[in-house]
This record gives sequence, C-alpha cells and structure tokens, in this order.
Amino acid sequence: MNATFGKLYLIPTRLGDNPPLEVLPISVKKVIELVDDYIVENEKTARRFIKKVDSRKQQSILNFEILNKYTKPEELLHFLDACKNGTSMGLLSEAGCPGIADPGADIVKLAHENNIQVVPLVGPSSILLALMSSGMNGQSFAFNGYIPIDKSERKASLKKMERMSSEQNQTQLFIETPYRNNKVLEDICNTLHPQTRLCIACDITLPSEYIKTQTIKDWKHTQIDLHKRPAIFVIHKD
Repeated sequence: MNATFGKLYLIPTRLGDNPPLEVLPISVKKVIELVDDYIVENEKTARRFIKKVDSRKQQSILNFEILNKYTKPEELLHFLDACKNGTSMGLLSEAGCPGIADPGADIVKLAHENNIQVVPLVGPSSILLALMSSGMNGQSFAFNGYIPIDKSERKASLKKMERMSSEQNQTQLFIETPYRNNKVLEDICNTLHPQTRLCIACDITLPSEYIKTQTIKDWKHTQIDLHKRPAIFVIHKD
C-alpha cells in the first residue's frame, strides 16, 4: 500500500429507517466523524444518513462523487483522486454493505489497482443475515441476484438453482424487485419440488422483520403478504 495515500473505507448503512447505532458498530460513527469525502449512489440519502450518525458534522464540508447506473466508466478514474492526494474517503452503499450486490465493487477494484488501502467496516448484509437465519448450508452457497422476469426463463432459473442445490449441497439465494415478491413466491411454489426448503427473509433488522423456513409444500398453505417488502429468497434441496 502507498503510505502517502488516503484510505478507502467501505461504510455499511442500515437496511431500513431504524436508528443507525442500533445495527451499526461505533467504528462506523468514528469513521464518519473523520471522513468528509464520499462516493455514494444518492447524495440526498447519503447526507441524511451521515447526519443521523453524526448530527454535529457540518454538511457544507462534505464532498460527494455519485456512483449509479448513469455514471460513465471513464468518470470512475477520477473518483479516488482525494485518496491519491492523501485524504481518506468513504464508499457508502444505499443499503447494507458496499460492494455486495452493489455498484461500489467497481470502486474497490480501482482502489486495489491504484495501491490504495481498502478498509471494510462491519455492518448488516441482508444476504448474509438471511443465510445465517435460514438453517441451510452456510459452508457452500451462491447469491444469484435478480431472477428473470420472463415466466419461462424464471421457471428454468428456479429449476436450475434447485438442481445445483441438490447436486452440490449448495444453498441458493436470490432477490426480486419488492413489488413482484408475491408473484415470485407463487412461481416458486408452482415450480419447485414439494420437499425443497425455502426461507423467506424480509424487512431484516426492522421491527416488521419476518424470517421463516419451511418446505414448498408448507408454503403453499401459508398466507404472507410480501408486497413492497425487501426480501431475500433462500432455497435448498436435500
């Protein structure tokens, strides 16, 4: 690592609107007190989060680089200029941990290529929390991101994950856009084997948290409304 460079801190955020220090360690607050330069997806929500963590921090001294789907690859080359000039920066996710199902991975890659020290901070990851609470294999698992929207492609994707789980004893995790959650649960129940286990973990760390693992056969008789509730789906077939 280049000792003259600033560090890149990977700063986790809440998964909802609960008070930050209920789910984040004090180390996150100490870094936010220290750092004034950030790479974020949304400046407004980032400012709100920083103010929640450290209400005394002056908003006027904060600097932001915006990393989202509209950011051009060539723009990334200058995002870490502050680090190269000796100033530490923070990479802040919209929810959960930077770099995990998050565009921040591109910045972390760039930091390593430029010999900048990367410092990950502890915080909630909905993927890991769902896996922890599922009762399924935590030794071998795969996160598959979003599953296809097309019905036939979705069915094929679900069957493939179920087959991988059975053949390799590998837990499979995936997500869906929250307003499609009820539909994806219906498709899961109509596609997978009755004895395949499914865990649904939604609103993780929030007062409305719901985490349940049971067979597909049992899910067919369970009434649950997942509409617009952030959820992780976890499956395993013995």
